[in-house]
Amino acid sequence: MDLGLKDKVAIVTGGSRGIGFACAEAFLAEGARVGIVARNEASLAAAKMRLPGIATAVADLVNAEAALRAIDALEEELGAAHILVNSAGAARRTPPDELSPAAYRAAMDAKFFSYVNAIDPLVKRMAARGAGVVVNVVGNGGKVASPTHIPGGAANAALMLMTAGLANAYAARGVRVVAVNPGITETERMTQGLEADARLAGTTVEEARARGLARIPLGRFAAPGEIADMVVFLASARASYVTGVSIGMDGAASPIVV
Repeated sequence: MDLGLKDKVAIVTGGSRGIGFACAEAFLAEGARVGIVARNEASLAAAKMRLPGIATAVADLVNAEAALRAIDALEEELGAAHILVNSAGAARRTPPDELSPAAYRAAMDAKFFSYVNAIDPLVKRMAARGAGVVVNVVGNGGKVASPTHIPGGAANAALMLMTAGLANAYAARGVRVVAVNPGITETERMTQGLEADARLAGTTVEEARARGLARIPLGRFAAPGEIADMVVFLASARASYVTGVSIGMDGAASPIVV
């Protein structure tokens, strides 16, 4: 299927690894011009070695000014962005007895504001141009509470509300805003979550992994490329009437009506 993304400009935050990297790779395969943002220069350099066609910008997206500089630099190099994919930042998974007010604040910075700081300038520019798509890679933790993901889940829930609100606010100006909610996905971040689950249960990481798999009716964790396939489709004109929704991708682990 031709998704019509050739020469479209896509900016992917958190694009140096995991789901973000898979998204950057998928957009390149569709012929898009791709820029990625990450805070680690070494990770960006490694990503560029694997995907020579990408543009890169280093920024800690928790800082609004740094986020704006990165977006400006990528748009100057690639042209005006048609697509923004947010996949940067993740709240640390922490057993409840280890939580503190600082942990809640850190979660909002890491997951919510790292998205806000990229979305805010770009959604306004897209609206001024009359077209654009924002895809937020969020997570099912915003719908189904987990004892080791309470601050992060709260940030995810806020992102889903923001997704719906911005979609409603900007639809008449040609901008779609959607979210994808992956379940457990085979990335480096997955290990951190399994370690927190193991500490809470007093078991090993291997046992936590087995329990996680047992909760998924499909019988396996997601691959980053599977999430990226959905993101790229949603960013394309093939999904032109999809906006304001958060799409679950957890292998039917949470059989809820949304």
